[in-house]
Amino acid sequence: MIDLNDITRSVKNSEKNITKKIIVCAGTGCIANGSLKVFKSFLDIAKKIKINVHIELKKENEGVFLFKSGCQGFCQNGPLVSIFPDQILYTRVTTDNVEEILQKSVKNNEIIEKFCYIHNGTTICKKQNEIPFYQKQCRMVLKQCGVIDPENIREYIACGGYKAAKKVYLNMTDREVCDVILLSGLRGRGGAGFPTGKKWNLIRVQTSSKKYVICNGDEGDPGAFMDRSLMEGNPHSIIEGLIISAKATGADEGYVYVRTEYALAVKRMKKAVIDAINVGILGNNIFGTNCNFTLRIMEGAGAFVCGEETALIASIEGKRGMPSPKPPFPTQNGLWNKPTLINNVETLATIPIIINCGVDVFKNIGTNFSSGTKTFALTGHVLNTGLIEVPLGSTLRHIIFDISGGVTDEKGNVNENNFKAVQIGGPSGGCLTEEHLDMSLDFDSLKKIGAMIGSGGLVVMNKNTCMVNVAKFFMQFAQNESCGKCVLCREGTRQMFLMLRDITDGIANESVILLLEKLAKIVRIGSLCGLGKTAPNPVLSTLKYFRDEYYAHVKDKKCPAGECEYLINYKITDKCVGCTICAIKCPVKTISGVRGKKHNIDVTKCVKCGVCVNSCKFSAVVRG
Repeated sequence: MIDLNDITRSVKNSEKNITKKIIVCAGTGCIANGSLKVFKSFLDIAKKIKINVHIELKKENEGVFLFKSGCQGFCQNGPLVSIFPDQILYTRVTTDNVEEILQKSVKNNEIIEKFCYIHNGTTICKKQNEIPFYQKQCRMVLKQCGVIDPENIREYIACGGYKAAKKVYLNMTDREVCDVILLSGLRGRGGAGFPTGKKWNLIRVQTSSKKYVICNGDEGDPGAFMDRSLMEGNPHSIIEGLIISAKATGADEGYVYVRTEYALAVKRMKKAVIDAINVGILGNNIFGTNCNFTLRIMEGAGAFVCGEETALIASIEGKRGMPSPKPPFPTQNGLWNKPTLINNVETLATIPIIINCGVDVFKNIGTNFSSGTKTFALTGHVLNTGLIEVPLGSTLRHIIFDISGGVTDEKGNVNENNFKAVQIGGPSGGCLTEEHLDMSLDFDSLKKIGAMIGSGGLVVMNKNTCMVNVAKFFMQFAQNESCGKCVLCREGTRQMFLMLRDITDGIANESVILLLEKLAKIVRIGSLCGLGKTAPNPVLSTLKYFRDEYYAHVKDKKCPAGECEYLINYKITDKCVGCTICAIKCPVKTISGVRGKKHNIDVTKCVKCGVCVNSCKFSAVVRG
C-alpha cells in the first residue's frame, strides 16, 4: 500500500538543500507569450554564470530548483516568473530579463522593481500577495495552480494530495461520503448547479454490478478556460475527486473527457493517470482495500454539444455526439446502459477540499444555498484579464473593479464610467448590466433574472460595444454547434441568426424584432437539450436590457456603438486641421479638401473601412 507520509517526508528532505525556487508559468497563455523560451534561458544562463540550478528535486541536489507550473491566473501580464520563498512575482518576463533576475534576485536577494507589477501606474507590487488581483480573491480550488509542478505527483502528495481519498477509502462508507458532499451544499460547477451529493446518491442506490464515473472536461464556451487551466495546473486534484466519487457511488471505472484542442491539458492528464497508476493510487486494491478503479483519458472532437451529458456519453461509446431524450437519466442508464455519474472538472477538484477542511468550513464560504467558491475566466474590456476564484455570492463590481482593475476603453485606458454589460455563462448565459453590478453572483439569484453562471465565463463589454452584434455572435456560435437532431434548435438558431444579421445590416424592420423575440421563446421551450434551450438567452437578455439599441438599428438605421459596418457613417469634425493624411490614406479617395482647411467625406462612396479614423492624429474623424 502506498505510504503518503513517506513520500511527503522524502519531498521535504529533498527541499532542505534548496535555497530558492524559480517558478515559470507554463499555462497555455504564458506559453503562447514565450514562457518556455524563458524557462530554457534560465537553464542556459544559470549554467553560464555558474548558478547551481536543478530541474528535479533530489536529496543530493543543492542550490536553486527551477520548474514549470500551471496557469498562475494573471494572464494579462504573462509570462510570469515567481521566486520563492521571497514570494516575488515578475510580470511580462522575456529572455532578455533572465540574467538580471539570476544575478540580482537569485544571487543577491534583490527585488528588481522594473519587472514588478505596477498597480494604478503608481504602486509597485513586489510580491504576489501585494497585487490586488490576487489579494482580493479566495483561491481554494486554484490554490496549488501556479505553485506546484503539475507533472510531479510527489509534489501534489507533499501538499496534502490524496490524503482525502485515503481517508474516504479507509474510514468512511459510501453513504457517509455522499452525506458529507450533500451537507456541504456543493452544487455542480458545470452550469446547472444541481446538488452534487444528491446526484451521487442517485448512483449509489442503483443495484447494477457495473457503474461508471466521468469527468466532463469538454469546455467549449467562447472565452472560458477554467477547466482547461485546472487540468493543466493541477490534474491530480481532479483524479483525486474521481477516486472519491468512485468510492461513494460504487463505480470501478472512469473517464476524463477532454476536448482534443486542449493538447497541454490532455498531455498532463495522461501523465497524471500514468503516475497515479505507478505509485499505486489507481488500479487494484486502492489504499489496501478491495476496491478497484481504472481511469482513462478520452479525447473529444471539440463539439460544443458534447458538453451535454447524453451527447458526451454517445461520443465515448463511439457514436455521433448527439443528445438523447431524458428520462432515463445517465444516473439510471448511462454509459453502455449502466448507471453513470458525470461531474464537471471544477466540481471534482472541489471534493478533496471538502473532505479535508470539513463541511462547516466549506459552507461558511459563499451563500446559504450556493456554498464554496467559483472560478471565472475574466476576459473582454478589463484592465487585467485572467483566471480568478471568488466566493459564490461575490458581486460583479468586486470582480471587475476590485480584482481586475476596472473597465477599459478602446485604447486600454481605465474609465470607471465605461461599463456597459457582462456576458456571463457564454452562449448559454445572458447579459448583466449596470443595475446588476451589486447583485449576488450565485445560482439562484442569476436564475431569477434569466441568466446563469454556466461554466464561468465572464466577458466584460464597454460602452463602445454593440449588443445586437454580441447576440449575433453567440447565436452564430450556437447555430454552428447545434447537432441538428431537433428541428427547433437546428432551424430556430439559424433563423434567429439570419434575423440578427438583417438587423445589423440595416435591412430589417420593427416586425423582425417581435418575430425574433417570439421565436427565441419557442426555441427555449421546445428544444431537446440544454444547447437549444439556452441558445436564445443572449438574444432575450439583450432584448430585455438593450431593446432601444435594436430599434435604433431598424428605425434610425444607426448603430449607437458604431460597430455595425453597414450602419456606420463617418464625418469630419471641426477638429480637422487640414493635414490631408486621411485623404492620402483613403483607399477609395472619397475625402476631399485643401491643405490647412477642414476636409469632407463623400458618404455615398465611403466603403467604411475606418482607415481615416485610425490615421487621424487629431481625433477629427468620428463615426456618426
